[in-house]
Amino acid sequence: MNKRLPKLVLITGGVRSGKSTFAQNMAEGFGKKITFIATAQPLDKEMKQRIESHKANRPKHWETREEPCQVAKVISKTGQNTDVILVDCLGLLVSNLMQDYQEKVFSNLLAENIIKNIQEIIAEALKCPATVIIVSNEVGLGLVPENAMGRFFRDILGQANQLIASNADKVYLMVTGIPLLIKGNNNEKHF
Repeated sequence: MNKRLPKLVLITGGVRSGKSTFAQNMAEGFGKKITFIATAQPLDKEMKQRIESHKANRPKHWETREEPCQVAKVISKTGQNTDVILVDCLGLLVSNLMQDYQEKVFSNLLAENIIKNIQEIIAEALKCPATVIIVSNEVGLGLVPENAMGRFFRDILGQANQLIASNADKVYLMVTGIPLLIKGNNNEKHF
């Protein structure tokens, strides 16, 4: 039986739950030509080390695009010429888009702009022929952040995750390195 590839996949979970490794293995199982969209920015020494570690763990034949904010544009440009697009990660993208955050001034405008960006990603993902895999953090299971910016991040990332999940063919929750399929059909190709 020929199994259909999913169009949009969301992989979420806690920090160090195995999301990126699972996503990379899935991407390899879905196609030979893979475009990796990295949203991380090397703003400090620790983040530079994380980025280098992730690069070392990625196959060398993958095309890597470093794009902290304009993910939808990269999907639009590369989606016709690749089998799989892997976006890692949505949490960092949302953080990057929050650069305009000001506690006293922030309004629904910033949230609306972030959600608009997420909707553009979804639209491009569903329009292009490639399978799009998005990795994101699940940040709603922990403590309530003590400051307004932390709460804004938690809330807006939760909304972004919900939007992507509602449009995804498959959604996985990673728990201690174990993928749990929480949305989708097991008859479709897993990887």
